[in-house]
Amino acid sequence: MDTVDHLVHAYKQAPWRIQRQFGSAFLLLVLGSAMIATLYLMVTSQAALIGREIQDLRAQILESERISADLGTELARLTAKDEMEDRAVALGFHPLVPNEMHYLLVPGYIAPKGVVLATEPKLKPNLPSTPQEYTQSLLDWLDEQLQTSPRGMR
Repeated sequence: MDTVDHLVHAYKQAPWRIQRQFGSAFLLLVLGSAMIATLYLMVTSQAALIGREIQDLRAQILESERISADLGTELARLTAKDEMEDRAVALGFHPLVPNEMHYLLVPGYIAPKGVVLATEPKLKPNLPSTPQEYTQSLLDWLDEQLQTSPRGMR
């Protein structure tokens, strides 16, 4: 009891101690809140930057796909039959006449063989596709074992 009275007497003599404790607790609370807010802002800003980068990359992908489609369309237009004929005529080419053809023999050249899509016929069509051991039933095997056994049950 004496200790409690001593503490109460000490606080009554120095009220600034209580104010300093409340002030320290308030400053600690403000500092902690500021740290949490700063951390939250850092994470949010990084997420926003990454989200913006993703949007930019998606826009670049869409632009690349559009350019690729445009180039594919242009290639199809340039390689169309009528366009190719017009350009060939403009360059001085003309349709081939049979008596203007010349063949050139190249020594050592082997012409590629055509692709055969048919299946190869079986060499021995009379042979069964599965071995005899797998076509024999259990009763047939048992009968065979009993007949070849020296101590058959007959």
